[in-house]
Amino acid sequence: MSEPITIEMLERRIDRLRGELRRAATTGDRMQARALRAELRQAEHAWDDALADLEDQARPAPQPVHKPMLSIREQVHHALTLLTVPAAPKLIIAVHDAFFPGELVAARLTSLRRDEERSFRVQPFGRPYYLCPALTADLLSPARGLLALSTWPLRTRVVGPLSARVDFLTGAIKVAQRVAQLPEDAHDARRLLWRFAASIPGAGGVGGAGITPETVAGLAQAELDVHLEADTADRAAAAARAEERLDGSEALFGARLQRIRRTAGAT
Repeated sequence: MSEPITIEMLERRIDRLRGELRRAATTGDRMQARALRAELRQAEHAWDDALADLEDQARPAPQPVHKPMLSIREQVHHALTLLTVPAAPKLIIAVHDAFFPGELVAARLTSLRRDEERSFRVQPFGRPYYLCPALTADLLSPARGLLALSTWPLRTRVVGPLSARVDFLTGAIKVAQRVAQLPEDAHDARRLLWRFAASIPGAGGVGGAGITPETVAGLAQAELDVHLEADTADRAAAAARAEERLDGSEALFGARLQRIRRTAGAT
């Protein structure tokens, strides 16, 4: 009984035939070269068939299951939705890292607002939401370094003199509420809570000792109650002016220079 021909044996045979064919061609033995060329083609066809058999017999390697990657827009949307107030990129990244999977790279946030505005101008309201700047209460122009969601009402997206503190305290409460739902070993989330607590009188403790989500939320709410009424009035007045004077694009991305001058002259 003859030994079955393996793919390794065919590869050795092909190498040998190629060498003999090269020597026959070098010496000018055309008859021998034709015979070797035909034998080589036959061996190569047999090698192709053997390789196909191996592929048929091989089980496909299991592919790792990857969750679909979220776009940077979706990552920022998740963080802002948790905070419910306009926020700077640094805080957005901190919130994302504390509560959501994946990596949000700071460098990718640089051109995000411009990309969103460009998309809106090409196809207005073509997306369920846009990432847009907060608007200053005085000039209704883009607030430097603050991102908001287009789905929020104008009174939330407009920021006045007290809004930075009000939004910080609101964000602290939202973060504390989310941390309270997590296990004790959610270290990234608790570190973020400590950072908020350090800027709230009475909530910081020593080195994070004694900080609880309930304490942070309670003290933040107590201070928020002091500022909220005045800030709400400022924002409501600015939102009313914006609704009266800005068109759809400007209401999201801020008044242009010409509109700012007209708005300032009208006040």
